[in-house]
Amino acid sequence: MRAIGLVVNLNKDRVSELVRELIAWLKEKNCRVVTEAEAARVLGLFEPGYPVEQMIKEVDCLIVLGGDGTLLHTARQAALAGVPLLGVNLGHLGFLTEIELPELLVYLDKLFQKKYYVEERMMLEVKVYRAGQVVEQAIALNDAVISKGAFARLIFLQAKVNGEYVNTYPADGLIIATPTGSTAYSLSAGGSLVTPELELILLTPICSHALWARPLVVSAISTIEVTLLASPEEVVLTIDGQRGFHVDCHDLIQVKKATTYARFIRLKKHDFFYLLRQKLHEHENIPFNF
Repeated sequence: MRAIGLVVNLNKDRVSELVRELIAWLKEKNCRVVTEAEAARVLGLFEPGYPVEQMIKEVDCLIVLGGDGTLLHTARQAALAGVPLLGVNLGHLGFLTEIELPELLVYLDKLFQKKYYVEERMMLEVKVYRAGQVVEQAIALNDAVISKGAFARLIFLQAKVNGEYVNTYPADGLIIATPTGSTAYSLSAGGSLVTPELELILLTPICSHALWARPLVVSAISTIEVTLLASPEEVVLTIDGQRGFHVDCHDLIQVKKATTYARFIRLKKHDFFYLLRQKLHEHENIPFNF
C-alpha cells in the first residue's frame, strides 16, 4: 500500500489520540497518509486534508474509523471509484467493520504483508420519477426505505417487479434491501436473513395492515417499481438510513441492482453465522443440556 486515506468519525471517544498514533505507524511503513479536510482541521494535523471525493482519487484504500454508519456513508462514495475500504469498529454492532480497536495494528501489519482479500458487496441503484422525470437518484449498500411520518396512518404502495403487478401494500412503509441490508432495518421488520455472497433483492413491508403481505425475495436482475398511490401525510425515501428525499403522491421509485460494488478489505476468515451469533448475542448464557 503506497497511499492510504483515513476517514474518521470525529464524535468517537479518544479519536484524536488514535488518529495520531495510526498516522505515525503508517508513516513508519513508508506509506503516504491522506486525511479528510474536516478531520485534519478538527484534530489539528500538520498536513492539510482533502475532500473525500478528491481523497478517493489519491489512495489505494481507505481506513474507516467509526461504526457501520460511517462505513455505509463512505462506501457509497468509494464504490464509484472502486476503492476498497477497511473498517475499524469504534461503534456498537459493527456488522460491516473488519477490525476491533484492540487488534488494529496486528491486522494492519497483515495488510502490508498482502495477507488479505477484497470482498465485493452488491449495491442498489435508486431513482425517483415524478411526471416521467428523474428528480432524485442514489446508490445504496443496505437499503432503500419508503416510509411514512410520525402519525399513525397507513400509506398505500403499489409494487411491480419487471413490470408485473405484485400487490398494493397498505402499510407504514416498504424496505427494499440487499443481502448486506438483510441484517439491518429489514431484519427488525421481520425480513429474511441472507448470506452476503448472494445477489438478490428483498422486499419487506413495514407493519402492513394485510395478512398476505410477507417479505418477498426476487432475483438481482429484477427491476422493482413502487408507486405511492395515497398518503395522508409526509412520505420519505431514505437511503441506507442516512439520506432522505420527500416523496409525493404518484411518484415512482425504481430500484435495481447497481453496476458498482462496495469493496471491503478482509483480513480474517469470515463466518457469517458466527458473526450473527456474536453481534446479535443469540443464545448468550443459555445452558444447553442435550
